[in-house]
Amino acid sequence: MRMDESRYSVAEIIEMLGRKDLVANKEYQRGSGIWPAGPRSYFIDTVLSGFPFPKIYFYEYLDKASRKTKRELVDGQQRISSIVSFVEDKFALTSVSKKHAGMRFSDLQQEVQDEFLSYPVSVDVIRNATRQDILEMFKRMNAYTLPLNDAEKRHSTYQGEFKWMINNFCTDNTEFFAGFNILASRSLVRMADAELLSEMILATEDGITSSSTKKLNELYEKYDETLDNEGFLIAILQEFIDFYAELLIDNRDTFLSKPYVVHSLFCATFHNKYGLPGFEQASGLAPIGELCESKERALPKLLDMAYAHETKDETRYGDYVRACSGGTNRAPNRQIRTMQLALALRT
Repeated sequence: MRMDESRYSVAEIIEMLGRKDLVANKEYQRGSGIWPAGPRSYFIDTVLSGFPFPKIYFYEYLDKASRKTKRELVDGQQRISSIVSFVEDKFALTSVSKKHAGMRFSDLQQEVQDEFLSYPVSVDVIRNATRQDILEMFKRMNAYTLPLNDAEKRHSTYQGEFKWMINNFCTDNTEFFAGFNILASRSLVRMADAELLSEMILATEDGITSSSTKKLNELYEKYDETLDNEGFLIAILQEFIDFYAELLIDNRDTFLSKPYVVHSLFCATFHNKYGLPGFEQASGLAPIGELCESKERALPKLLDMAYAHETKDETRYGDYVRACSGGTNRAPNRQIRTMQLALALRT
């Protein structure tokens, strides 16, 4: 990956957007909606006042179809969309802008308009990069520049064996989570994959429990200094990912890709082969020594369950559908989903 610093005027960026030489890519951005009136006006006033704002990021690549260089806006969409909307007279500045309150772009003096359009925007242009490179870049940036969520806090607090095992496994399997539409790129940037994998490992130790920040923190702390079972943990995670990918290679857009369903499917396969703590007593299902008895017989049932989930059809899989309809990370619903999925994998 190579990154080059550059500067483009506001006018140049608007022209690139108009020609479709620059398009917005929402995948890598934590929030891509429109800013409220106050922040939007404050930002425009920043530009009008000539103050700098944080750089934005383009991803540049060669479009093989047109043989032209194309660019994606991978960070800074809210800032650029605010600029474009203002230039197009789509909103007036609020009282946040003391000098230009109530004005639209066309209300500004010509000299002020010209200065606004010539404002230099600092841009880092990313070249020769893969999606994984870009995700990793934003993960590292966000660890220092954004308010940390629970997963990011854990990965900044703990620097031991378990953290790095999870971190490396996430890096190696980015394409799995993104390619099977389990987690959006925005979520991957914020370490949702680390959260999901940690929840899976927690289930192998504590059985089916409700999602708990406290329990996950304790898991990281427990294995911060030594992780004697690292090989086993990596093996069971990879075993599940390989199973999932092979089973659903042609069915990537079903409700089996919901993260809470993926968690339950992991628990079901793990119990089938190894046994989850306390699950046999709760469900009456003993381990069978394998993840799945027959992929060919299991797949149609799993797809039927996913469709019932999607359409909220409780006719055949009522318990499963209801367990997917709210409080999805609570222990009772996880218990029901895991049992129903384990049964589907057995016959």
